[in-house]
Amino acid sequence: MKRQYRIRSNERFQEIRRGDRSVADRILVLCLLPNGLPYSRFGFSISKRIGNAVTRNRIKRRLREIMRLRMGEIKTGWDVVLIARRPIRDASYHEMDVACARLLGRAHLLLPPCADQMQGGEETADSA
Repeated sequence: MKRQYRIRSNERFQEIRRGDRSVADRILVLCLLPNGLPYSRFGFSISKRIGNAVTRNRIKRRLREIMRLRMGEIKTGWDVVLIARRPIRDASYHEMDVACARLLGRAHLLLPPCADQMQGGEETADSA
């Protein structure tokens, strides 16, 4: 994920965390706040309670990759902080991906699917 799309300052992390909008799951908490920018930014908080540095960094890398791959589906203009909960230690990449998608959906941050995707891209008899 490019540096531009990351939240790096502790002050902004705290501001987002103190905000009133958050949704939670068994393995993650998603906090969000509007940022007024033409793109969304993401931050990740993995406590030392989760595990040693190797474990925390692996979780952070996976979450960054999940969000990088979903950036095209996420509405712009939001700062999002993902906070890991202890059960994330045993979660697979797929479980993290599903949890992120579920939380983004519950926070109403996912863009609606395109009309082409809804129709399945099938050609009609008139176009043949």
